[in-house]
Amino acid sequence: MAASDNSRERERSLEMTESTGNGPPLVETGGLTKRYGRITAVEDLDLTVRRGEVYGFLGPNGAGKTTTLRMLLGLIRPTSGTATVLGERPGSEAGLSRVGSLVESPAFYPYLSGRDNLAVMGRYSGAPASRIEEVLGQVELSGRAKDKFKKYSLGMKQRLGVAAALLKDPELLILDEPTNGLDPKGMADMRTLIRELGRGERTVLLSSHMLGEVEQICNRVGVIQHGKLLREGTVEELRGGEGLVIRAEPLDEAVGVLGALPSVEEVRVEGETLRLAVDPERAAEINQKLVSNGVRVSELRSSGQSLEEVFLELTGESADEESRQPAAKGGE
Repeated sequence: MAASDNSRERERSLEMTESTGNGPPLVETGGLTKRYGRITAVEDLDLTVRRGEVYGFLGPNGAGKTTTLRMLLGLIRPTSGTATVLGERPGSEAGLSRVGSLVESPAFYPYLSGRDNLAVMGRYSGAPASRIEEVLGQVELSGRAKDKFKKYSLGMKQRLGVAAALLKDPELLILDEPTNGLDPKGMADMRTLIRELGRGERTVLLSSHMLGEVEQICNRVGVIQHGKLLREGTVEELRGGEGLVIRAEPLDEAVGVLGALPSVEEVRVEGETLRLAVDPERAAEINQKLVSNGVRVSELRSSGQSLEEVFLELTGESADEESRQPAAKGGE
């Protein structure tokens, strides 16, 4: 993604984060725990998802993401702890009527068309027939709606699963690894779709082990491993905020030049380097100012960690290796 695209995504994320948080959370858990005999799949989980955000539930395969989502949907019962979804207990009719979900691989009748499969689901869920064409358009399947499901590619099957989740026009959309198994183009298409779905009043809870996916789509992130929530916050908070690190000589003259710039909020000396609280987009301007004042700049870089570095630090897992692993079955 180009620098300007990254900048726009950061601005959108900040706007979305500022607009959320009003009123009670849409999803809230307290000490949520699930054990299978001696195996603890989820332990003492405190999770908060706010209205109007795309929340990324990030963790390695087998971390407990799918187990958590199944508890939130009422598909399995927790061993202990509490959870509310849209102010209701998980699995209640009042709550589920306002929730759409895609957990694991979508299951449809193979000999029915995409449109007919949605018609069957619509009758069971009480969704109006008019929603079928609308959601097919949203996921860009209108042109293949007459084709049988068995003829769909994996990406088309995933998109039909999202369409089914959207039939009730839900307030909350829960998606479990929606790009799993897709080729690069399919992943990019799905990311674009989720970004569009997360705009406005709808809230999206997205589980994933794909760092790029989470970084590009989500406003806030919760990192989970071995069933425990390790950290929660905006992507920028997890990365340590925005700023620049500069190595320059003479150091005291660099401090004086930078301290006089209105765009620089703070200058800290850390050994032989300077750390600035400033928008990294101003790097060229700052470098020019230092050089024009006789300061020699030998290093200038962004100070924030990448999400991959944060993930590795928190979990000890290699993100590249995790992204290449197939999705876990059963114990997720």
